[in-house]
Amino acid sequence: MDPAVALIRTTLNTVSLAAPGLAGRAAFELYRHPLRRGRVRTREREVHDRAVTGTLRHRGERVVVHRWGDGGRPVLLMHGWQSRASRFADYVPRLGALGLTAVGYDAPGHGDSGGRTATVLDHRTIALRLQEEYGAFEAVIAHSLGVNAAFLALREGLRAGRLAAVAGVAEVSWLPAGFCTRLGLNATVRRELTRRAESGAMFPGVADVRSHFDAARNPEEITPPILVAHDEEDDVVPFAQARRLRAAYGDRLELLATRGLGHRRILTEPTVIDQVIGFLSAGTEPGTEPGTEPGTEPAVAAEPTAAGTA
Repeated sequence: MDPAVALIRTTLNTVSLAAPGLAGRAAFELYRHPLRRGRVRTREREVHDRAVTGTLRHRGERVVVHRWGDGGRPVLLMHGWQSRASRFADYVPRLGALGLTAVGYDAPGHGDSGGRTATVLDHRTIALRLQEEYGAFEAVIAHSLGVNAAFLALREGLRAGRLAAVAGVAEVSWLPAGFCTRLGLNATVRRELTRRAESGAMFPGVADVRSHFDAARNPEEITPPILVAHDEEDDVVPFAQARRLRAAYGDRLELLATRGLGHRRILTEPTVIDQVIGFLSAGTEPGTEPGTEPGTEPAVAAEPTAAGTA
């Protein structure tokens, strides 16, 4: 076990016995600030270094934007917690071969960007800012927390022809419980953390966090076809989150279920990448208006498909 995690668990659980509010505040600070920044991995370096890099300002912070291509027919890449745009390196050449431009960003507090943290609201705002520059997106590929942000952005003005959601968070309201479970924090800390995470301190101006950040709410508001890839043994975001999306969107959503890939490896698994690219290519022919159906069937089977073995 990670010694730092063991220390956090012991300290917060002990403090909660005498001062639950103090333990809750400490847990909240840990919850909303990434414990580390994702570095560019060796296998990502060549693709990462080929990007045309620019910046935008968000909440006074410098946000680094990466582009692979001339800007035409853009596909938006939305990363997850403690991650970065380079995690999509394996997708970049495949998108380029289709004549698509990959556009990614490092959220505040992540990768090469400034700041200390980013919520789903920040990801949403950055996505909409990038749309102002590049126009409607041919597609969005999102991972983990980026999936929830993608659904939110689509509800609030982002235009995209298709959405590929990998190991995605359907409910932001689930996150405090998941955080406490991973760290082994007790019910008192969980209760205090949840109260703060659903308050205005985390999401200013949002009255009902549970509803507002539920990707399954009002499914009629989301028009693009959706592919969800999720591992049944994901120990970070449970497979139940994918089931929730499937129940809400029905036949409009294709569920690709894998086994043995977990939360992170699923993003770079070649078979999953093949399925994602096939799904995107069915809706991104030149001349197709993003956000409309081209009249062709998707390349991914509508029923759950195993794409990995333990």
